[in-house]
Amino acid sequence: MKRIANAKWSGDLKSGSGAISTASGTLAATPYSFHTRFEQGKGTNPEELLAAAHAGCFTMALSAQLANAGLKAEGLETTCTITLEQKDGSFAITESRLELKAKVPGATEEAFQQAAQAAKAGCPVSKLYNTAIVLEAKLEG
Repeated sequence: MKRIANAKWSGDLKSGSGAISTASGTLAATPYSFHTRFEQGKGTNPEELLAAAHAGCFTMALSAQLANAGLKAEGLETTCTITLEQKDGSFAITESRLELKAKVPGATEEAFQQAAQAAKAGCPVSKLYNTAIVLEAKLEG
């Protein structure tokens, strides 16, 4: 399976701008720029897209891990925060933080945490990252 996205850019780093599109059409000439990446503005940026990818992938992987344990989630909600900071004279992604709130009827805390850790390790996006991945998983009653 292959998935395709396209990025276009014109101008220099600080005053230029670009657009990101995906083959599915979910993103269609979505704007991005220095302003949307390092400040605030309408549009997206690579780190936001990475956060969305990690949150989505991890949550799907957790659903599979729970099913393998004979459990079915009533609800899973994951927020991912990607940290971009200067390190050794250049910018680097230094952390991907996953914060999970879950309702899983019949799950023990131990079984839930085991599934969450397995999902964190097994998620294809987690395997892509060469950075710290922090997971805070809360099982709600």
